[in-house]
Amino acid sequence: MMNTIFSSTFVKAEENTYQSRKALYLKTAALTDIPWYYLAAIDQYERNIRFSRQDLPDPKNLQGLYIHPLEWSGPLNPNPHETDPMRIAFFSGIGKDGNGDGKADQENPEDALYTMGKYIHKFGTTKPFIKIALWNYYHKDKVIAIIMENAKLYQHFGKVELTDHSFPIPRRNRADFRSTWGDRRGWGGLRIHEGTDIFAFYGTPVLATSYGVVELIGWNKYGGWRIGIRDPKNIYHYYAHLNGYNKGIKKGSIVKPGQVIGYVGSSGYGPKGTQGKFPPHLHYGMYKYNGKTEFSFDPYPYLRAWRRQQ
Repeated sequence: MMNTIFSSTFVKAEENTYQSRKALYLKTAALTDIPWYYLAAIDQYERNIRFSRQDLPDPKNLQGLYIHPLEWSGPLNPNPHETDPMRIAFFSGIGKDGNGDGKADQENPEDALYTMGKYIHKFGTTKPFIKIALWNYYHKDKVIAIIMENAKLYQHFGKVELTDHSFPIPRRNRADFRSTWGDRRGWGGLRIHEGTDIFAFYGTPVLATSYGVVELIGWNKYGGWRIGIRDPKNIYHYYAHLNGYNKGIKKGSIVKPGQVIGYVGSSGYGPKGTQGKFPPHLHYGMYKYNGKTEFSFDPYPYLRAWRRQQ
């Protein structure tokens, strides 16, 4: 009984948090003319990297966006935590007062998001100009691509609570797997296994495990026919050794948990079209981007949890 009550309370609190975040995005969009889904995508990207890195403070409450104190207050400002909008402007800082309390507080989510919205607005309010603004702020093509993918997801689904997941093989189908992340692999040179192998019959449907955008699709000599999908948490989901793709799945496609994206096969370990060098299975990998590098991590605990949820 107590577990049920706790679970229900946690879910309700999480729902309220996402509702509050969207309300903040909508308010800031009205003040800056930047569509809410771009603001949501930037905020989520920043939240993701703050959780992934030790050199950045963890996000607090509603605030995901982090603006460096020197950027906020101005590079020559003797007070890196300045909150006076006039002094910030004098020292060429970008910090703004977003809630009308007379202070530009970098720890205030309304001020932080409003500041980013006004920064982007200087370049323009349509997609091409927003991309230019993001380039001037981040100077990384990969970051811009991830933010744009997230914006595409938020616009398509009309919400920021895109947290559901699915096991990649339907419940009715047999699927055998164990922890194989980190095992040695020899084909193509000595390397480690960056994923979990899920053994299933030829042609078994492969499901998207999360909401996301297809970043990559096609042949790879190691993975055969494979698909790479990026989710809103900056996690790249890699599906390999497929027998084929579901109709309509292509680069840029939006997917949701449980959607069929392809079929189990035994492709790979050779030139395009190579099949049958190993038993049919799905190689499933997860990679995290932290704003600097992308690294593999063990998907097995997540697969076990999603399997239980089935």
